[in-house]
Amino acid sequence: MKEYLFIYRADTDSHAMQDDAVANDHIKWKTWLEGLAKKGNLSNPGNPLAAGGKVLSGKTKKITDGPFIEAKEIIGGYSIVKAGDLSEAAELAKGCPGLEYGGTVEIREVNQLAM
Repeated sequence: MKEYLFIYRADTDSHAMQDDAVANDHIKWKTWLEGLAKKGNLSNPGNPLAAGGKVLSGKTKKITDGPFIEAKEIIGGYSIVKAGDLSEAAELAKGCPGLEYGGTVEIREVNQLAM
């Protein structure tokens, strides 16, 4: 099986929720990830990401604050999933709770570096 990185993105306009909805959302995520683990498809559940950080760019290695929550989309977190191919990984991603709020899941095959 190959490994795939699931990158969870959320539209900042559609993901504003009340406290009780946030708690329910966490339960949905936990349940979905536990289901992937039971089927043997979860390599690493990943973690949610903080909204802010630093961005390093260019030959000058300029460091700026960001990414900013004011952006249209934010990367909310990631997981690493095992699947036979990209199509199977996409089918597994269909269960992502973030999709219920207009979010997206970017799916990328992880290439192994020869060391």
